[in-house]
Amino acid sequence: MGVVDQQEVEVVESCMVKPSEETPSHGLWLSQLDLKMVNRGHTPNVYFYSPDSGDVDNFFDVARLKAAMAKALVPFYPLAGRLGADGDGRPEIDCAGQGVLFVVARSDLTVDGFVDFQPSPELRRLFVPRVEDSPSIMCAIQVTFMGCGGVALGTALHHVAIDAVSAVHFFQTWSGFCRDGDAAAAVLELPCHDRTLLCARSPPVVHPDALTVFSCPKLSLAVSAEPSGAVVNKIFVLSKDQVAALKRACTSGGDGGRVSTFCAVSAQVWRSFCTAGRLPTDATTRLTFPANIRGALRPPLPARYFGNGIIVLGAACKVRDIESEELGSVAHRISGAVRRMDDELVRSAIDYLEIHGSKQPPSSMPETELRVVS
Repeated sequence: MGVVDQQEVEVVESCMVKPSEETPSHGLWLSQLDLKMVNRGHTPNVYFYSPDSGDVDNFFDVARLKAAMAKALVPFYPLAGRLGADGDGRPEIDCAGQGVLFVVARSDLTVDGFVDFQPSPELRRLFVPRVEDSPSIMCAIQVTFMGCGGVALGTALHHVAIDAVSAVHFFQTWSGFCRDGDAAAAVLELPCHDRTLLCARSPPVVHPDALTVFSCPKLSLAVSAEPSGAVVNKIFVLSKDQVAALKRACTSGGDGGRVSTFCAVSAQVWRSFCTAGRLPTDATTRLTFPANIRGALRPPLPARYFGNGIIVLGAACKVRDIESEELGSVAHRISGAVRRMDDELVRSAIDYLEIHGSKQPPSSMPETELRVVS
């Protein structure tokens, strides 16, 4: 950590990469699932790469990266836009080809120095492009060439524009154009930008059963409290054998059926959370997690729907149940919430946000609630 503190990253270039062709110019309507992310700002990610022994000279060639980005921004043109508002003040993406912030930097740091590095504000400061002065920008990229020959690729994507599924689609497309040039267009899967597919019903209707599974923002915020102590980032590594053991343990509870890795690990984490937090046994604890709605709607959303297609689901029960039940029973509480996600639940969630408002201020969770993100 001391080495990192003494070394800095030098920015050598900063520019805007714009779509290589003319793109639609309009205000892109945002769904309630997008609007709830307005105050989330930019999601930071850092990826480290080391060159192969082959073509080292062309490893992360900046000119090629920019040209590929410009091509990718033609079908993914909202990422070249800016967060704006319509005539009524409702947030929208102003699509006018303003461009993606592209930063090139260099540093004497090495990739090996970050193998076990904990997520931290310092990591973001070093390798993620700064967007504080341009909060309306949708996408920013920083390519940092490191002393060892490796590269740190930092990204900052505004969550109002896309979720993780859509982000992967965009980066796969950028990668394809970078690798194959114009030939990548032949296999390009075009994104769907019609966000009215997730508009609220008229009039909006919330099914009562949906509120037992959908994690309602207003209900969570009402009991939120600031953390009582310092927040610590910590990584716990589970081996393949440990995950397999957890999944085997889950077959002894619930309905005895198989559970996913997510449900098995989340069940163990939930139990440990209740025990380590010394929560009152008669308190109600809740585990919440984001779920992809794309396949739950009828008809389903297009596979390449581009935007936020996520709602937060939850499972709740008494702390005593989490601590006393078989691990499989806890896992099946979680999987049960997933199974209940259908068209009506998703539509009710959207209608709830339409009625109560979707913009959320940053907040912490109650001490009895655990959020798991996969």
